[in-house]
Amino acid sequence: MHSSALLRISALSALLGVAAFTAPAQQEPTQPSTGDPVADAARKARAEQKTAPKPKKVFTNDDIPSAAPPPAPPAATGTNKDAAQAQADDKSAQKSADPADDPKSEAYWRKHAQKLRAKLATAEQELDVLQRELSKDQLQYYPDPQKALMQQYNRSDINDKTSKVDAKKAEVESLKQQVADLEDAVRKAGGDPGWVR
Repeated sequence: MHSSALLRISALSALLGVAAFTAPAQQEPTQPSTGDPVADAARKARAEQKTAPKPKKVFTNDDIPSAAPPPAPPAATGTNKDAAQAQADDKSAQKSADPADDPKSEAYWRKHAQKLRAKLATAEQELDVLQRELSKDQLQYYPDPQKALMQQYNRSDINDKTSKVDAKKAEVESLKQQVADLEDAVRKAGGDPGWVR
């Protein structure tokens, strides 16, 4: 009796041992484990990505064709003159409702200040160029002796550029004064002077 029990236990152990070794071997081909959790996570994400459904198409305004332009209004004749006048009054009312045209709005003052500053920047750049040309002409050597003698007594090119520089300086000063006047106008209108800075 002792030997049959021993035989049963050894057979059961052998069967369990074979089952234990074959179970991990069956799991390996479906999901190999390298022991690196990052690599395992990447494999898992790739497998999920293959089975995930494709994202749906999102339509934007760029995908939709624009609407056809509105039909042109009929020519204004006899009875249509009143309608055309009403339409023109409507458009002028819309223009006056624009905040950039309202003298009490910040957009109005910023727009005017931006225009003045752009003019001022352009004038200052032109003045800089003229001053460089003038200084170059004052130091220039003329290889032609005839021209050198003529410039020694006449200096017409230098005088022309000097007058242009003076005119441009006056323009720059005028634009700077207009910017200062704009700040005063904002204060008088009840706005914030920071709107034009």
